[in-house]
Amino acid sequence: MAFEVPILRPVVWMGNAKRNLRAFPEEAQKLIGDELQLIQFGGMPANAKPFKGIGSGVFEIALRYDKNAYRTVVAVQLGKKLYVLHAFQKKSKRSIETPKKDVDLIVQRYKEAKELAKHEA
Repeated sequence: MAFEVPILRPVVWMGNAKRNLRAFPEEAQKLIGDELQLIQFGGMPANAKPFKGIGSGVFEIALRYDKNAYRTVVAVQLGKKLYVLHAFQKKSKRSIETPKKDVDLIVQRYKEAKELAKHEA
């Protein structure tokens, strides 16, 4: 019986997503990092859900940590790489909706990621 070695998909960080993620509390960074690694190996975290209205294959990793909400939005179906579009702390307490400025940024970065994916080697 042949054993297939899983392929670790490279991650492309769009804009300041990596810097934003590094501003999260250390434990939140680790939890989201573990979720991203699971996606890199072809899995899907239990707390990832489709991010609606952008395109297919865009997921939001939602994490509650120490009474705060952290979000990381990832495009998983653009070629062979993962594109981390945005990482942010959700401030709004009154609704579950993602703030418009964050959605606009995600839309813009998704367009940029689609262009980058066209030129993947």
